[in-house]
Formats: sequence, structure tokens, C-alpha cells
Amino acid sequence: MANATPVRVRFCPSPTGNPHVGLVRTALFNWAYARHTGGSLVFRIEDTDAARDSEESYNQLLESFHWLGFDWDEGPEVGGPHAPYRQSQRMDTYKDVADKLLAGGYAYHCYCTTEELDERREAARKAGKPSGYDGTCRALTPEQAEAYRAEGRASIVRFRMPDEPITFTDLVRGELTFTPDNVPDYGIVRANGAPLYTLVNPVDDALMGITHVLRGEDLLSSTPRQIALYKALIDLGIATAIPSFGHLPYVMGEGNKKLSKRDPQANLNLYRERGFLPEGLLNYLSLLGWSFSADQDIFTIPELIEKFDIADVNANPARFDLKKAEAINADHIRRLDVKAFTEACEPWLKAPHANWEPEDFDRAAWEAIAPHAQTRLTVLSDITANVDFLFRKEPVEDEASWTKAMKGDPAALLTTARAKLDAADWTAGPELLKEAVLAAGEEHGLKLGKAQAPVRVAVTGRTVGLPLFESLEILGKERTLARIDAALAKLAG
Repeated sequence: MANATPVRVRFCPSPTGNPHVGLVRTALFNWAYARHTGGSLVFRIEDTDAARDSEESYNQLLESFHWLGFDWDEGPEVGGPHAPYRQSQRMDTYKDVADKLLAGGYAYHCYCTTEELDERREAARKAGKPSGYDGTCRALTPEQAEAYRAEGRASIVRFRMPDEPITFTDLVRGELTFTPDNVPDYGIVRANGAPLYTLVNPVDDALMGITHVLRGEDLLSSTPRQIALYKALIDLGIATAIPSFGHLPYVMGEGNKKLSKRDPQANLNLYRERGFLPEGLLNYLSLLGWSFSADQDIFTIPELIEKFDIADVNANPARFDLKKAEAINADHIRRLDVKAFTEACEPWLKAPHANWEPEDFDRAAWEAIAPHAQTRLTVLSDITANVDFLFRKEPVEDEASWTKAMKGDPAALLTTARAKLDAADWTAGPELLKEAVLAAGEEHGLKLGKAQAPVRVAVTGRTVGLPLFESLEILGKERTLARIDAALAKLAG
């Protein structure tokens, strides 16, 4: 898709805590739009808050994006013409721009104390007026400013908002207008000289030539401020254009509340640990505010890139549905070829996930059971409990399963089933093993479902699992009969 001006989007997370799925959804939409349009994605790190940012979180961000399959055209590990891409390394740039804004009259020093601001805001609220900054320091004379400094007052730097409405067309929400009383002058530099988000992001966007800012709806209220700042940067020759803005819908969690970092469902690491495929997770997250088509929810990442357009994003909040995420992931697991599936499961067949000794793992048995397991998994971590009966010396002890399956006269049924399985031809395939258990059940007046339940628990330890007779065939005659004998001994004891 050709564009008159090449698309340049950016993604600029803060390295604080664990990556969350809302952040990933924003990164995904930026990445997909850049790839769809043949544009560029700039990955930038917003790490100006030394008290909250950490190198561990920064490294975790990079690792998570690599796992998800995101790539970027400029940024950490890649470099680019606008380096550095960590805001903590760009402080001189922000100071220079702030000085130019002050010198040009676009910004001013504000000496109001926190107590004074709180008092005036409370009075405005009681009077039913907007409670934003009231412009007290907007037109200080040099003498007034000097008097404040003589008192020992520190100052922040505020940007001077224009006195007329600001209107822009949001790529997701259409035309929006903000009136001056709702967008007061705002701080861009702290009293200690540290630049604020309200300055650094627009400055970096301007210097890096960002054409489209795609970000969360929670940042919509800051957009008129940034547009006004862009106009000042253009006047100063720092920026050349105002980017297009698109504000992505909230991702909702339980109780119609925005999914927050504290919600268990928000933690990206949990999905990785459970064994979501990156393709499955990204497929689902792309549906939070966008749709592939009216009748298709499952698609590949290349198909997503081919189809994605920011103009198709819905402004309405999107609800995170874990069951749907799992169902989509299960579909992507089934789409893997068997070799890719067996490789993807490898981490869950080893410590600390495996509940068997490493030397007891049988690769041939694993490769034989894998095609049967692939159709049953929701997430890759499910594989451990599904195949552990093959690699443990004894099946897992699950008393709830035992009690559920061993009803009626299980000893009689198991004795008959053992005899028929012992007489069966184990080289002729699982169908003959099924016939043996079916015949045992008929002798005791049981249908196959009731007859195979005690056999399954005796052999695998669980009431549900992979196809039973294929499992018996792979486990082998000797081990199967030994486990039935152990179950009979337990029943007798």
C-alpha cells in the first residue's frame, strides 16, 4: 500500500513492572500498521522516571517483543538516524527545546506552590468552575518573578495554551474539539529541571518524524496540549508537521473496568508461562477493537498485516475474554505441523514442569503420542499432564479420579479387561484394544464409556486425557498390564 508520505509510527513504553496485554495490543496495532503500509516502526523507551524504571523491566520488554515476533526499524538493538532511543539519554535535547520555548514566549516559569494550587483548585470546584491551572503566573513581570525567587520559591515550566478551541480529526473517533477552559496551561519541566512526559514525547515525535501517533484512549485528554506544542515547535523550526492521532479503545476487564496492570489477566508473562503461542495471543489481541471480517476470527499474522488498517479500529471499549483467547490459541496449536508442535512443547517436557525423571523421558513415545495430544490442548502447558503417564514409573495418584472411576465392581471389570487385553494382538492397532475393553464391559453389562473409565484411571491416573486405546498402544502391553495389576492390588488392599 503506497503512501504519499511514508508512515512512521512509534511505540514508547515505560520499563516499569511486567509487560501487560493492553500495552501489547497498542504495540501490535502500531507494528501491524507500519507493516501494512510499508512504513517504519520506531521503538523508543520512555525511561525518564528513575524512581520507577528499571533495567530488569527494560530487558524484559525487549525479550517479550522478540518472543511475540515484533521487529522494529529504529530503536534499541537496531539503532537508527535518531539515536539514542532511550529518553534518559536525551536530556540535553529536552533542555534545549524547553529553553527555546521559554525564550519564544511559548512557555513560562510558574512559582505557585502545591498548597496554593490545591487551595485554588478546591475553590474552583466549589464554585462549579474548571479546576485546572488558573494562569496566575502567566503574565508575571520580571519584578514579580524576581520577588518569588527571593522568597526561595522554585518554579516549574508551563506551556502557554492558546485561547481558542483546538479541533483535530482522530483516526478512530472522528472530529474532536477541546475548548480552552478544558485544556489549561500545563507543566512541561519539573522544578528540579527534569522534563515531563508532556514535553519529551512530542519533542521526540517531532525530531523522529513520526507521522501517526496510535495510542491508548487514556491519553486522549493530552492530545490538544500536544497539538498546541507541535504548533510552537513548528514555529521554532523544530517540527515540520503535526502527526495524525488515533486513540485506541480501552481493554476492559471484570466489572466493566479498564484492565489494569494489577489484574491477573493483564500480565503478559502468565500467557507465555501457560504456553500460549505468540500467533494465538496476537490473533486474539488484534480482535480487541478491530475485526478481520464478520465471519472470521482465526487468521495468521501475515493475514493480519495484509488486512489491518487503523481506519477500521472501533472506538467502543473491548472486553478481554480469556475463554475466547484460549479457544483461538487452541486453534493455532492445531494448525501447527506435527514437527513444529513437538518442538513448541519441549519446554513443558523438562524440569521444572515435568513430573518424571529426565532419564525416563522416551522421545519415540513422545513423538508417537504428539499427534493425538495436539488436537486436545488449549495451551502448551497442558501437555505435561496429558502425557506424564508415559514417562512416570507409576501413574499420578489422583484420589478424586480414582473415586469417580472405581464404582460398582471395578475389580471384576478390571480382571476381565486385563485378561482380554492380555489375549489381544497388540501389533494390530488400537482398534483391537478397544474391542477387548468393549467385550469386557459387555460381560459386566457396561457400555464402553463405563467400562473404560477404571482402565483409564488404572493406567493414566486420570479420568480424562488423550485417546485411551492409542495411549495404551504407545505405553505397551507389559506396562499396561502391570498398572492394571497395581490397581487390582490397591482395590484388594
